[in-house]
Order: sequence, then C-alpha cells, then structure tokens
Amino acid sequence: MKLIKIVGGNTLHGQIHIGGAKNSAVALIPAAILATGVSKLYNVPNISDRDALFDIMKELNVDVKMEDSVVTIDSTNIENKTISEFLSKRLRASYYFMGILLGKYKHVEMYFPGGCNIGSRPIDLHLKGFEALGATITHIEDTHKYILDAEKLTGAHIKLDFASVGATINIMFAASLAEGTTVIENAAKEIEIVNIADFLNKMGAKITGAGTSEITIEGVKELKPTQIEVMPDRIEAGTYLIMGALLGDNLEVCGIDPSHITALLDKLKEMGVNYQIKENSIIINKTADLKAINVTSLVYPGFPTDLGQPMSVLLTQAKGVSLFEETIWENRMQHVEYLNKMGANIVLKDNAHALITGPTKLKGAPINATDLRGGAALVTAGLIAEGTTTVSNIEYILRGYENIINKLKNAGANIEIIETEE
Repeated sequence: MKLIKIVGGNTLHGQIHIGGAKNSAVALIPAAILATGVSKLYNVPNISDRDALFDIMKELNVDVKMEDSVVTIDSTNIENKTISEFLSKRLRASYYFMGILLGKYKHVEMYFPGGCNIGSRPIDLHLKGFEALGATITHIEDTHKYILDAEKLTGAHIKLDFASVGATINIMFAASLAEGTTVIENAAKEIEIVNIADFLNKMGAKITGAGTSEITIEGVKELKPTQIEVMPDRIEAGTYLIMGALLGDNLEVCGIDPSHITALLDKLKEMGVNYQIKENSIIINKTADLKAINVTSLVYPGFPTDLGQPMSVLLTQAKGVSLFEETIWENRMQHVEYLNKMGANIVLKDNAHALITGPTKLKGAPINATDLRGGAALVTAGLIAEGTTTVSNIEYILRGYENIINKLKNAGANIEIIETEE
C-alpha cells in the first residue's frame, strides 16, 4: 500500500508552478474525438484522471500520444464501442463520452460513471438534456448500463434545474452536432466552460454565451481537428495558496490567472493573509493572528466547493469561531473526522455546516483520504502538524494534483510517497 508521509513544520518557499486545469482537461481530452483526425492539447496535467481517459480512448480505437504536457489525439480510426463498466467507473468525467458519442454517432453504450464519494451524484440533468435533444435513453438497472439512441438530434431550449458544470458541458457536446439551435438556460458559469467552448468553436462549432448563465449552440454538420491550451488549474493554485498562508516564506504560486480565484483571494484578505498579486503569479506569506470568518461554497464565481475542504484547515488556525458551509455536495465533511483526530476543534452541525474553533495545534497521525479535495486538505494539515502524518488512499489525491509530492518537496516540504507491506 502506498502512503504519503509528511513531517510537518517546514516553511514553503521558492516557486510552485501550476499545471493545466483538471476540470478543463477531463472534458477537453474526450472532446477531441468529436472531430475525425488529429487534434493537439497543450498544458495537459499529469494526473491519473488523464490516464483513465486515455484508456477509454484506446478502447474506442483512438490513438493517443503524450509528450511532456502535449497530448496528440488521432481519432481517424475511431470505433463506437461499448465503454466497459471498469473504465466508466474509474472517473466521473467518463460521462462526457455520452454527449460526445451521442452527438457524433447518435448511439452510446456505457455504464454509470465513477469518481469521488462526495454525495449523491446523479446524471439526471445530463439525461434530461439529451432527451430534450431527441435521444431515447434505456437504463438497465441491474448493471447500471445506459444505452442512448437518436435518429437525429434537434436543437431545444433546455433549462437546467441546477447550474451543473458537467451537464452544461455534456449538452454543449451533443448540441454542437444537432440540427438547429439549442439554448441552455441556468447554465454553469465556471471559467473552465469557456476553455471548452473555445476548443469547440476552433473546431467549427457555433457557441456563444459560455461563461454566462445562458449559452446558445447553433448546430453544425461536422467538426474539424484543431488545438487548444488547457487553462491553468485555479483549484490547484488555490490549494497551494492556502498552504502558503499557513507556511509560506515568500512562496510564489506561478502560472495562474489571479482573476480566476478572486473569491478565494477575497476570503484570504478578510482573514488578514499577507499576499501580493503579480501579473501571472501570487506571492504569499505565513500570517500570524488569522481572523475567523465564514465561508460558504457557491457556484462560480462564488467560493469554489473544491476549495472548501482545504480552506477548512486554514480556519483551524484562525482566532475565534469560523463557519464552513457546503452548499453543493452533501458529503464534503468526511475529512473532519481526521482533522479532529489531529487536534482540530470542529463541530459538525450537520453534513453541510461545520463550526471551526481556533487556533488549534495539530499533531501528526495516520489519516485516510476519503476524496480528492479532502485528501488535499489532509496533506495541508500534515504540513502544519507537529510530528509525522501518514495519509492513505492517496489515489484520490493523485487523481487531481499534478506532481504534488515533487512540487511541495521542491518548495521545502518534508514529504514523500512510501510503500508498506499491508
């Protein structure tokens, strides 16, 4: 079994360079097969979710090559096969193949997607969107297999019950090759959606309104191969900035767009954190006398749900009582048990509200990552804890943080991956 071992207390200094956005890359990689031919993606992060998507592409007879951070995808010989249950369940983003293959072939067979257990994660909004475009959906409950068919896809007006990022992107994929015009109302506004819409438009799609609550897609007959650069990962950047607020000694988080993380920066400022914004980087220092604040996760441009768990660690070091409220997923508090084991004073009012009293001194302990961002929170806790922390279930963390061990080690952390016989 592999563990992350951390000896806490070291300051973080120098530079940490941010990779491409996980939440953008996991949609851009499969999107390339909407066109037949060779497409290239630049600044693709080295994460295990990327590798899982590559395995699905290979199952569809798509040739994928990776050199440094450049991915070349050749879909010339693509075959529309059933995506196996094993591959579907490896990651949540496998569901993007539903919209892509439905748009391209009007037929998809795959299984319910996997991913982190952070709450009920139905795909109802995706399926309702596909049905509005003209698809017939068969769900085989015993096996959780889905079969989607359509004689043709026709543009429709689709109002999402919730501003779901995944559903917004998936409907964009299918609608790009539908007949007529599709309007997505109450669309998610995350900046990653703009990156994906730019890629589709470079392919020949006609999408307007990405980044707003109403997106219009005028269907086209075919899309052509092209290239795109994956935007910087604002969640990775935010995680390292939170670490820097706890341990930074002029730590510079590089290769980012500060405008993408204004909600986090506003909260750090409210706490009294010392940081300096430059054009493409932020310099941050450990701050004494952090102020307790309230943090509520919201859809973009509000405070990101993916930073709530790492932020809760920072709140353990603030003077007074902070409220951490999660409004997106109902299982975002699974990490709290382990923070309390390390010495935090966190009281869960329910699955959505945590009262965090600080500052508390954390001590190293064996702890367990229960999901991707919760795992990042536990690594953060290990970095400030006295003594040694070991984190198990590290697969969750490696799903979404590119080279996290080396990046932290190069910045001064005492951190490594070890293997045990268990």
